[in-house]
Amino acid sequence: MPISSTVRPQTPATVWLARGRHAPGAAEDVLRRSLQQRKDSQDIDDFLELPEAEAGPSERVFEARWQVGDGVTVRARLSLTPGPDGEGQEWILVAEAEQPWNDDWPSPTGLFWPQEPDTAWDRDADADLSLREINPLPQDDKETKRLLRNAVRGGWHIHVVVHEAMTTDEQGRRPVARWLPPGLRHRVVEHRAVPQQSRGLNWALRDSGVQVPRGGAVVLPGTPAPEGYDAEDFSVRAVFLDGSEPADLVDAVKRFAALPRPLPDGAEDALTALREDWHLLNLQEELDRQRGLVAMYADALEAMTKSRDLYREAAERAHEALTAYQESGGTAPARQQPSGAPVGSPLQQLTRTFERFKGKSQRPVTPSRDER
Repeated sequence: MPISSTVRPQTPATVWLARGRHAPGAAEDVLRRSLQQRKDSQDIDDFLELPEAEAGPSERVFEARWQVGDGVTVRARLSLTPGPDGEGQEWILVAEAEQPWNDDWPSPTGLFWPQEPDTAWDRDADADLSLREINPLPQDDKETKRLLRNAVRGGWHIHVVVHEAMTTDEQGRRPVARWLPPGLRHRVVEHRAVPQQSRGLNWALRDSGVQVPRGGAVVLPGTPAPEGYDAEDFSVRAVFLDGSEPADLVDAVKRFAALPRPLPDGAEDALTALREDWHLLNLQEELDRQRGLVAMYADALEAMTKSRDLYREAAERAHEALTAYQESGGTAPARQQPSGAPVGSPLQQLTRTFERFKGKSQRPVTPSRDER
């Protein structure tokens, strides 16, 4: 099993993550229409598109919020950026709830993007894979190995490989994601191997430490693998592709999704932006924000007042010291005395000088010759 040398923070239990690519076209227009429809149908409470000046010249950002369960608020942020090859636009979606995420809640991806089959948003960002349909594996074993190795990098999706024991009909070609809870349907990428690919498929998966039983399936560990992953626990010996629910495979995917998982590549910055750069505030949140600003300004003013008082006190003491120095005759401090010699203040030196004059004035005066 591959082990990552880089330790990444864990995905919080309250967070839901997804990533993909929209084919060339105006993805922001699709998002605007879809979000407005969701708002009109009250599937979401509200949404907001950030101005370009705040989102950045090459990024478009959409925020949305809605309620799930018993009044649990979900905040979600989707960012669009140009694809690295200039083709299409990549998107990252981060949602966070006030409570640990429940996969029975609606998929945030399904609330941002339209769900019609002919929409162009549902492609994997790193490989030409579908997020909603079955992905047939290449016929060449080396290409299969390269595809699966690259597909699981980053940790954004749950990858499932299913081997067909025999050629399936139309019922057997339907993706397993339709049996999953709503919160998992857009996080699973399903790969499908035809009967004659069994040996080549397991050769391609050898480095990952997992094998696919003939006519079965496996949930791939990904890179890095989540803590607690064991290949045997996520291997399904038989999957009946007759249109019935593959209960064992659905259970394996659910258990895998519940494992603690590191944040995917690039997710930490997206989560920070959601938490620290949120704009879509309701009335109560705006009031709390203003109160927080007032408290912050009050603390800053109090600190400035204390600093002013301390400065004034220090200035008064300096002035008193200067006055005392001037009253003592303004004599500059004596140079450093030899070792062992006492060093006195200007006032002490002045006192000793007066004593010397006093001593001289008390000496007897010898009369002059004329006075005799």
